[in-house]
Amino acid sequence: MNNEFYETLKEKIQIYFELGGSHAFDHTQRVYNLALRLSKNYKLDMDVLKAAALLHDVARLKEDKEEVVCHAEHGAKMAEEILKEMDFPNEKIEKVCYAISIHRHSKRVKADTKEAQILQDADRLDALGAITIARMFSTGGKIGIPLYKPEIPLGKIYPGYKSDSTIHGFYVKILKIIPSEFNTEEAKRIAKKRYKFVEEFLEQFKLEWEGKD
Repeated sequence: MNNEFYETLKEKIQIYFELGGSHAFDHTQRVYNLALRLSKNYKLDMDVLKAAALLHDVARLKEDKEEVVCHAEHGAKMAEEILKEMDFPNEKIEKVCYAISIHRHSKRVKADTKEAQILQDADRLDALGAITIARMFSTGGKIGIPLYKPEIPLGKIYPGYKSDSTIHGFYVKILKIIPSEFNTEEAKRIAKKRYKFVEEFLEQFKLEWEGKD
């Protein structure tokens, strides 16, 4: 498929994304860019990878609105319909849907195809580093949770976005994305750097919270 196809696909799916927040379309665009970057050292089907990257969160807003239980599984079904409408090669649709259905980190499913592995890596990379700090606080403000509540022990897990504070959310979500568990060596390298950045931020945040630095 040519570049015009993917630009048309981007335009077509805008209606499925929130205008702001941690899962606005800018997240999808970053995942798409990261997927292209990670694909350079591998022989794979770029049509499958590009389509999966652009459509991986097409049902995220529905999950946030509690219209569906799992955006990955429902998103795969939506992707199939969208791609068929756009005359995407039928023999590639199943691979796109597979990659989307298992992309989310919380499912902890080992990907069997290189395209799915790279999508997992790209999506998880956007959940580490400076961007994820911005995303976490954006979401925290949106759902109305405090910045930090040091009197509450870290580690309690809630469904969805909810946590005792934004800082608590880092410990039950972000710091669970371990660099060594990424699929590709390039992603592991990038993840290690971004993970360390998040750790250093959290240390500095708590020092400043206590007025120590």
